[in-house]
Amino acid sequence: MSDILCIGSVLWDIIGRSSAAMRLGSDVPGRITRLPGGVAMNIAMTLSRFGLRPGLLTAIGQDPEGDELLAACQRLGMDCSMVYRSEDLPTDRYMAIEGANGLIAAIADAHSLERAGDKILRPLADGRLGAADAPFAGQIALDGNLTEALLSEIATSPLFAAADLRVAPASPGKAERLIPLLGHPRATLYVNLEEACLISKTAADTAEAAAAALLARGAARVLVTDGGRMAAEGTQGQGILTGPPPQVLVTRVTGAGDTFMAAHIVAERRGADRAGALQAALRAAADYVSGEIGS
Repeated sequence: MSDILCIGSVLWDIIGRSSAAMRLGSDVPGRITRLPGGVAMNIAMTLSRFGLRPGLLTAIGQDPEGDELLAACQRLGMDCSMVYRSEDLPTDRYMAIEGANGLIAAIADAHSLERAGDKILRPLADGRLGAADAPFAGQIALDGNLTEALLSEIATSPLFAAADLRVAPASPGKAERLIPLLGHPRATLYVNLEEACLISKTAADTAEAAAAALLARGAARVLVTDGGRMAAEGTQGQGILTGPPPQVLVTRVTGAGDTFMAAHIVAERRGADRAGALQAALRAAADYVSGEIGS
């Protein structure tokens, strides 16, 4: 049995990184890597590093890239027995350019995951992991690469009614897909400041203000990050607390939010209180962006 389910995008990350500051039209030397990625995958990899065994619910093509990706997931200690393998959909990819001044541009090609739709959720309904009259009651890390229609279905589905649901948007461009999940009583949202403002329809200028806005919109629990500035955790009925991230030299940014989320989950599983879990997550994210944690 898996310790936690990770539902969403598992794909190849193709990342170009340069130590130079970049702008539109820059042509600079650097390094290009291809690594297993995707929001669900990044979360699962961090959970694996902390000793958990995540199970993946995703779509991976039956092409050579998919075979290679699935083998990489298995080597990393993930349960891939319930991954949906499509015969006619290619394995998804993500491409990003990063400079010394942060993320310059990115394109996420997660169309196969979107087209697979609820096929990836079959194990939660057919008795392998749960059913409508006996829903899965463990932890689920869910990412916003699923379609808006499927996320809306999940928000009210009996299959997710008993789960400890941890939710992350795939990007600011997909953040508003999570709005239906604001009303889920067992959902915790992990967002950055921009994503929080998009979901709450506000113009908050701090993580604390953004967390307050999300709670006002009905969220049960939220964690809001803001790069190197104060982060916030807010829970209905328990107020909002804040914490500063460690100051480090940033060498990469892709995957930092996913690392934060996974580290927070692990800290809570180990018994940390709200403040302790927030600080543990901030430390893990800082280690990641500084390059101290390997990809």
